Amino acid sequence: MKPRVKLADSITPNGGCMALYEHDGAFSVSLNGKELMHSKVTASESLLGRIGIDQLNKDTSTRVLIGGLGLGFTLKSVLASENPKMKVVLAELVPEVIEWNRTFLKSLNGVLLDDPCVDVKRVDVIDLIRNTQPRTYDAILLDVDNGPVAMVDVNNDKLYSTSGIRLMCRILKKGGRIAVWSAGPDLKFENRLSEVSCKFQSVPAKVYDGAKRARNMLYIIDPN
Repeated sequence: MKPRVKLADSITPNGGCMALYEHDGAFSVSLNGKELMHSKVTASESLLGRIGIDQLNKDTSTRVLIGGLGLGFTLKSVLASENPKMKVVLAELVPEVIEWNRTFLKSLNGVLLDDPCVDVKRVDVIDLIRNTQPRTYDAILLDVDNGPVAMVDVNNDKLYSTSGIRLMCRILKKGGRIAVWSAGPDLKFENRLSEVSCKFQSVPAKVYDGAKRARNMLYIIDPN
């Protein structure tokens, strides 16, 4: 059996230890020993990308904001739409995650960061949202932390709060969409969406193609 090899590690803003591993050609990222993501179980991340932009018109210029890079599968799914007039802004808080994608993960999805339509920003996505002009984006896709329940960074609570939801709605163009990845159903988040009168769908998502049951949840929000 081939060994599991630690390729790199870093300290998160909250002082946790995040590490990148490789095992028999597959990659994973763990936080304090708990696995956050794995390159063999990416169906829900890919679905987030597809369903988050499937309403976009390919004949008009569109802007998409992706919060969270991870292993790059949401970005890959978005770029697979082959929309020639789409621009993607990708916000990632942890600089090492960007570096890992450009080095260790380059053959996985890291090369996509060099796509001319992609603008990679080392920034907390909530700060980017706060400083964005109204009606800027056609779609906002969030795969940040463990979903609405913070795990990597407690500041992510601000992103999924009622005020954070209102900020996201403010920077959406008319007809825009927000898609949020969650580790599972989150009734507190659903209640917050209802508080701000957001129409939403909860879409169960499998962790890998062929799985018998859906474990993750995608929240598809169409506020206007």
